[in-house]
Amino acid sequence: MKTQGKDAGGFRILVINPGSTSTKVALFHGEICVASSTLNHSGEELAVFNKVMDQLDMRTEAVLAFCSENGILRADAVVGRGGLLRPVAGGTFRVNHAMIRDLMESRFGEHASNLGPILADRFGEKFGAPAFIVDPVSVDEYEPCSRISGFPGIERRCRTHALNIKAVARRCAEELNKPLRDTNFVVAHLGGGISVCALAGGRIIDSTDGLLGEGPFSMERAGTLPISGVIDLCFDKGLSKKEVLHLFSRCSGFFGYTGIGSFKDILELIEAGDRTALLVFEAMVRQVVKWIAAMAALFKGAADSIILTGGMANSLLLTYAIQEYIGHLARVIVYPGEFEMEALAGGVCRILKKSEPELDY
Repeated sequence: MKTQGKDAGGFRILVINPGSTSTKVALFHGEICVASSTLNHSGEELAVFNKVMDQLDMRTEAVLAFCSENGILRADAVVGRGGLLRPVAGGTFRVNHAMIRDLMESRFGEHASNLGPILADRFGEKFGAPAFIVDPVSVDEYEPCSRISGFPGIERRCRTHALNIKAVARRCAEELNKPLRDTNFVVAHLGGGISVCALAGGRIIDSTDGLLGEGPFSMERAGTLPISGVIDLCFDKGLSKKEVLHLFSRCSGFFGYTGIGSFKDILELIEAGDRTALLVFEAMVRQVVKWIAAMAALFKGAADSIILTGGMANSLLLTYAIQEYIGHLARVIVYPGEFEMEALAGGVCRILKKSEPELDY
């Protein structure tokens, strides 16, 4: 691939987004993607690794192959998907030793995204370029009362699909020709996990827990559960903490009720007349709209838009069903899919253009 300089195509930014079974890599000239690839990793390939961090060299080789295939010899910046870090404000962070230490030790949890900042740092060194992350999962901009759960000692936690959520909020503000700081949005990210957030001026002031613990159930995650049932399950069956976490994060939701963890397959079952799949689908829709309405209530009728995004938002059956319930609350805008790669490049562009301050971890 023939590459261009900054004058022709903007800053050259290498974007690295490690997921559980793939590594997405792209080269951006400014905010325009000029080369991209999704490098899939088979179950057999991943099975040999005991921990996520053990995959680092394998993922590095995958990114090196992308750079070689596309003739990438230099970059002005490298950005990786942010991992599970301590709670931070939204924005773009320079990768540093403290961040890498927390991720290498899995201090705040283990996830494939933990590899993102470390890969960015490796390739930043290779190209003599700064390494960044943008809006990691651990973005926490809660107002004080949003943290109160109802039991002292247990705080509500902000764990959302912040990267995509903030990206679509910026996009919607631009389309409304309104400064982001003057907007009130409710955003529902509908993917393998589900996050429903209230954004005031671009800040996530309240949300469900997109990882585990609160909100709608999703493909494999349980979402909010009746406390008495959780207590009975844990004590009556004598389950370990690890077993309970596995049940609620991998064996619940659609998978728990139907044995199927693919939304595409669920939609095919519904089309074929499967009553169980339809019932669980309708239950999920109800849970999603109840949380959307709850977040919209925080704006006292002044929500600018309700935004539906994520992979499941490609389904007209789902988005129409949601809009039937909440269309009267505010204008509903659908941005199907995810915009993580664009969001990562965009965050770095704002730093390189000095239109936004670089944050320290």
